[in-house]
Amino acid sequence: MATRYWIVSLPVKSSASSLWSRLQESISKNSFDTPLYRFNIPNLRVGTLDSLLALSDDLLKANTFIEACSHKIRRQIEDLEKLSGILSSSLTVDGVPVDSYLTKFVWDEAKYPTMSPLKEIVDGIHVHVAKIDDDLKIRIAEYNNVRSQLNAINRKQTGSLAVRDLSNLVKPEDLVTSEHLITLIAVVPKYSQKDWLSSYETLTTYVVPRSSKNLHEDNEYAIYTVTLFIRDADNFRTKAREKGFQVRDFEYNSETQESRKQEIEKLIEDQESMRNSLLNWCYTSYGEVFTSWMHFCAVRLFSESILRYGLPPSFLSVVLSPSVKSEKKVRSILENLSDSSNSTFWKAEEDGGMGSLGGDTDTHPYVSFTINLI
Repeated sequence: MATRYWIVSLPVKSSASSLWSRLQESISKNSFDTPLYRFNIPNLRVGTLDSLLALSDDLLKANTFIEACSHKIRRQIEDLEKLSGILSSSLTVDGVPVDSYLTKFVWDEAKYPTMSPLKEIVDGIHVHVAKIDDDLKIRIAEYNNVRSQLNAINRKQTGSLAVRDLSNLVKPEDLVTSEHLITLIAVVPKYSQKDWLSSYETLTTYVVPRSSKNLHEDNEYAIYTVTLFIRDADNFRTKAREKGFQVRDFEYNSETQESRKQEIEKLIEDQESMRNSLLNWCYTSYGEVFTSWMHFCAVRLFSESILRYGLPPSFLSVVLSPSVKSEKKVRSILENLSDSSNSTFWKAEEDGGMGSLGGDTDTHPYVSFTINLI
């Protein structure tokens, strides 16, 4: 699939079919690798010149917003598919591939009546896309909130022993709890393990000898148990901290363990459900935004062509997808076929001309703008 297209209109002096034939012949002879299609725009309601000029001022800004929304949804689809392990899908619009929808564009009269004022059509498209864009932000925020909660829990499960959740590392049988005794959990830097083993019994008076046991190690730390009299616990914490050992607060509770496990399982289920829901919504919304965008492009091409060539509407609109190496050649063909009396007038500003009505960087004696599908 090509990812970059030009939508172009050429002024018609005699007949559109004759100009179309000349264009096909020129492309075939001089740039045969350039796909070429008719871009069929119906007879839209022109309105007044003032209304067209006012509309033209808003078209570029609105197009930038709609195009950005289309790309945003597409990128979101790619990210979600990657997370779901789905091979990148071929997106469709109204049941056909995206590029086919563009190259075989048909105006939706039921959705956008041609007798409606152009501004009404443009405003309707903008409002519709803005609502989708707002919905996307809300849905992504909700999904990311669940992901953040799950990531925070996972960091506690897999992070450094100095901060991670110890509940899956400490078993009930590792702990001694009685009326007078308590087992504390100490986090010891790996390089200080010998120091810990040689000193923990004498840090305070009431430590049970040989009560320390290594439960787990990571790259930085090891966790050890130590059993002592409850009344000496606070003093032991202070003495341990002075020697660089961290005593973690920990209390084994089977109900808390089960509750935490259920919380994680629910978050995983919620994340999966929300990801699938968001992905399906994005598939649908991408199609809606893209169809809106193409109708917007048709209005934009129509209005700019009227402003460029005058009334009554008499122009040929086409879609091309030249390769990078063929661009200059195709531009030359289009310029030669324009044969417009105001060609010089529409040269680039640096050459003394007026520049493009649509605000495109490149200016030509015909209306042209680029559609980037990705």
